[in-house]
Amino acid sequence: MDEQLLAFLDYLQKEYNYSNNTTAAYKNDLNQFVNFLHNGRYGHVDAWNDVTPNIVYDYVEFMKNQPYASSSVARKVAAVKSFFNYLHEQNEIDDNPTTQVDSPKVKKRLPQTLTFQEVDRLLAAPAQKRTPKNLRDTALLNVLYATGMRVTEVVSLHIEDIDLEHAVLFCPGKEESSRKLPFDTHTQQILAMYLDEGRPYLVKDKEEKALFLNHRGQQLTRQGLWLIIKAYAKQAELRTSVTPHTLRHSFAAHKLHGGSDLQEVQRLLGHANISTTQIYTHLGDDEPDDDIDEEVELFYEEVAAIGAP
Repeated sequence: MDEQLLAFLDYLQKEYNYSNNTTAAYKNDLNQFVNFLHNGRYGHVDAWNDVTPNIVYDYVEFMKNQPYASSSVARKVAAVKSFFNYLHEQNEIDDNPTTQVDSPKVKKRLPQTLTFQEVDRLLAAPAQKRTPKNLRDTALLNVLYATGMRVTEVVSLHIEDIDLEHAVLFCPGKEESSRKLPFDTHTQQILAMYLDEGRPYLVKDKEEKALFLNHRGQQLTRQGLWLIIKAYAKQAELRTSVTPHTLRHSFAAHKLHGGSDLQEVQRLLGHANISTTQIYTHLGDDEPDDDIDEEVELFYEEVAAIGAP
């Protein structure tokens, strides 16, 4: 069992470029499930093929009775479902015992967004200089806000995913979840400038396909993107806590505020269920309880990316 767990964690880091913190969260949550299998009322379960839906149901109920927040229980269950999806896709198990298991309900808190003026200040911060790095950062922030893409999607962009002439990009993802995203003329001009005057000075290997590169000429990581945004939010003197997801939330809220159709925003964001998009219609009704931890927020987004409901 340990061998498959280690392979799964390695898969997350190599295929999805997960941070050490996110991978550690998966590891801890899955080890907790393993302890349950070894000490539960079903005896010592020592093969993943022996895990039945009833065992998973019991685990969910067991977790609900522990002193955890509902969001923590949902995350732990999501980790288990994600792991079994992986095992099934890899033909390591005959049947997926989590298919019919619903994730525990979590009270949705309103996402943190920026005002139009705050977005302008953030996007203008790297544009104060015209170095290759600043051209990259200006293009990066504008693409994030202009398209509402997820962090993993943005860093996974390749040059061929950009159609400058028609001002659209092709968001990477599985065939059924890939989507065509338009961007405005301003972002079109900034991307053209980055491709002409920025990226050629960052790239080290002519075979490198990634659109956004780090100082080593390699694909920018999620952690690198996070640090870039934090630095410019500080430079722009924004009081609001800013994460890569803040720009995604702001994109959605501003689109709806500008009169865009809810279904269209759902498509642009890549939400499977419109109920996920509807939360943006409630902004202004209440203040959020507190900021959602970035790693937890990304965890939920990325669990969906590998097939867990």
